Amino acid sequence: MSRHSAGTGPGRAEENGATPGPPPRRKRVILADSRAPVTVLRTVVELEEQTSYGEELVRGFIRIQLWTAVRLGALAVVLLCGLPVLFFLIPGMADVTLAGVRLPWLLLGVVPFPVLFGIGYWYNVLAERHERDFVDMVEK
Repeated sequence: MSRHSAGTGPGRAEENGATPGPPPRRKRVILADSRAPVTVLRTVVELEEQTSYGEELVRGFIRIQLWTAVRLGALAVVLLCGLPVLFFLIPGMADVTLAGVRLPWLLLGVVPFPVLFGIGYWYNVLAERHERDFVDMVEK
C-alpha cells in the first residue's frame, strides 16, 4: 500500500475507521480565458490563414518599414555625398588643418562612422516602434 491516502470515497471511510463526510468541493478548470476579445482572435486567424485582410495588414506593415528604410537611406546618401560637393563648392576648406591633418581627410575619414551609426540606431528605434504599433493593432 502507498503512503498517500487514496481518498475518502465510498468504501474507504469504513476501512479507515472514519465517518463518511461531505464530498470535497469540485474545482472548476478553465482551459481558455473566455474574456479575450473575439476581434483579436479573428485578426490573428486572418494573419495565420493569410486571407486578403491579413495580407493587407502585413503589406501595410512592410510598406511602413520599407519607407522608413528608404527615407533614412536617402538621408545617409545626401549627408555622405554632400561632403565632396561641399569641398567642391568651398575650395578654401582644403587648406584648413586640424592637428596636422587636412579637414577634408578628417571629414571623409571620421565623420561617416558616427553619422552611419546614428542613422542605423534611429532606424532601429523606428522599426521597433512600427512593430509595436502593428502588434498593438492586431491585439485590439
